[in-house]
Amino acid sequence: MTVRFREKSVIEGFSLRLAPGEKVILTGRSGAGKSTILKCILGFVLPAAGIIRIDGELLVRESVWRLRREMAYVAQEPDLGEGLVQDVLERPFTYRANFHLRGNLKRTTDLFERLLLPVELLDKEISSLSGGEKQRVALISAILLDRRIFLLDEAASALDETSERAIAQFFSSDDQVTVLSVSHNRQVFSDSDRIIELPYRHSEEGE
Repeated sequence: MTVRFREKSVIEGFSLRLAPGEKVILTGRSGAGKSTILKCILGFVLPAAGIIRIDGELLVRESVWRLRREMAYVAQEPDLGEGLVQDVLERPFTYRANFHLRGNLKRTTDLFERLLLPVELLDKEISSLSGGEKQRVALISAILLDRRIFLLDEAASALDETSERAIAQFFSSDDQVTVLSVSHNRQVFSDSDRIIELPYRHSEEGE
């Protein structure tokens, strides 16, 4: 896959195959194109050359919306909207596409404990949460939606080492979930299956 911005190559000849359940880290300097790769997988950025397949299905305009429902994207600064944490977690299940998964909300307390969040946060306003708390709430929201593929863009950058390890251990214990994580910190998911370092290509587009 090749990606260009303003005729400058950010990614040139990149190729990657992830097996189901595999945990892979993308690392490299700022501007190497790590976040751009995630945006390509989500269909937000079109490569100048190359193709993307998910479960063998070509990612194209006709399939992108359906394939996105298999994926969860968690950003470094997740936009969780407004309201109580409990309301934010319940909101996706009010939509018809997710209503059949509403029973997963029973896992909320267990997930809070596993990701080292106090259950009392459920009654707090989203705006009062720290950056690290917001990142973990975003992860829990995606987990509750039974996503099979997690695209994490520095999603543990605001956490201390203990909380980082809790997230890494959670994902490593689930062989049904595939994780592609962008991180400058190799230690965050040091027990991942692979760590791939991208070469740096100067670009005005940043990541």
